[in-house]
Amino acid sequence: METPVFEEIDPASDCDCPGCRARCAVPPRAPAGRGIHPAAHRVLVVATAATATAALGAGQAAAAPAAPTIHRPGVPADGQPDTPQGPRAPLHGPTGRPASPAAGTQLPAITRTDIIERARTWVTAKVPYSMTAYWSDGYRQDCSGYVSMAWKLPTNEWTGSLGAFADRITKEELQPGDILLFHNTADPQQGSHVVIFGGWTDAAHTSYTAYEQTPPSTRKQSTPYAYWSNSAKYLPYRYKGVTSETTPAADGAPATAAAPTAQTGEATAGLPGPGARRPAATGGGGDVPAGAHGVSGYPGRATFRPGTDSPHVTRLGAQLVRKGFGRHYTNGPGPRWGEADRRNVEAFQRAQGWRGGAADGYPGPETWRRLFS
Repeated sequence: METPVFEEIDPASDCDCPGCRARCAVPPRAPAGRGIHPAAHRVLVVATAATATAALGAGQAAAAPAAPTIHRPGVPADGQPDTPQGPRAPLHGPTGRPASPAAGTQLPAITRTDIIERARTWVTAKVPYSMTAYWSDGYRQDCSGYVSMAWKLPTNEWTGSLGAFADRITKEELQPGDILLFHNTADPQQGSHVVIFGGWTDAAHTSYTAYEQTPPSTRKQSTPYAYWSNSAKYLPYRYKGVTSETTPAADGAPATAAAPTAQTGEATAGLPGPGARRPAATGGGGDVPAGAHGVSGYPGRATFRPGTDSPHVTRLGAQLVRKGFGRHYTNGPGPRWGEADRRNVEAFQRAQGWRGGAADGYPGPETWRRLFS
């Protein structure tokens, strides 16, 4: 079983400018004898051409190829500085709707699933980054306009005003649809940026899926917590209008509208919780009779340990795929339990509304019952 392949990201250069930052101007050429600023992405190699005269006895020299362009996070592809971030504005720009909702109007309510789905629309459309242009939905095509769109705000906000629509939370409280915001109050055009949190990509919570609007266009990728640069200055926030009836467990996993019960996870319906002892797995591939766990076909938690080979693992994986929770498989499910199986099970558990140890990715009897029901 192959483990999931994560996208490797070349971190930003020493010109640590993310998103909508106003970058230092980079001269098109460096003076003779001096190096070019690291933010420049092209090196122009000019080869001199000798004259084709017989007196010099030299042919025409060929020009050396230019070095390939490398786009680093937070650095424009053309190496040029960004313009300052856009100000607070109505939808569709200065000629659009009024900049503020009517007095006493409540913030638009939106679910986490809807926030992520809205964020994905710009990723799919590859909306070009711009401080002044407005997309067809009326939102400005920069980082704060992107969050305004995902949260369905009635205006285009900026990094200095988004915090008024949200509450500060902790890293441990982050859920899909929340944001990580850096607003430089001393110099708003230097460093300010915001990204949408899409879910953790590892169990240690050192990286997460980030949705962000940055040159050249909207992107979704694994990002180190809290960001590539100025990491300590990015603060987690939660939109005040978010509702909890539909909560995506992890980015990309189908969600359910069923609200979790007071007892969550494997402890539901009087069944043993994640910490309970499980009966050992059997060697056969058929259904296992109901035992102390009370669920027919469940082979026991010991079956689902790293490196374990069992036909029950294949059966579990095939059912996860049928239910729409197979996104972490690279070659399809197989008999050897691995990290792809665990992450798919975790996504299914979280879709049930379970959190914490109840969504550890290891199937207990209640997970098995719901998966095969």
